[in-house]
Amino acid sequence: MATETKEKKNVEAAKGFQPLADRVFIAYTEEMERTSGGIYVPETAKEKPQRGIVQAVGKDVKQLKVGDQVLFDKYSGSKLRIDDEDYLILKEEDVLGVFTTK
Repeated sequence: MATETKEKKNVEAAKGFQPLADRVFIAYTEEMERTSGGIYVPETAKEKPQRGIVQAVGKDVKQLKVGDQVLFDKYSGSKLRIDDEDYLILKEEDVLGVFTTK
């Protein structure tokens, strides 16, 4: 029963998308970028961040869980657009690391 609840939350958090096997579904985090002079960089001039939050995980994922903030390579994974938001599907091995809070 606990597994069913976990899976249900997993799917709801991922906009109805469930990754398979060792894949993770990641939402990009919005980072407000600023130059060293204090000028904010407009959205159109920014590159996609290399940081995101795990929204769902496949059944074979061992080290990541929903809610983890992760760092990934700029050119890895497959991009997906749902409801005007950008997401990324990655293999677990393509995640470079997990941010921890103190």
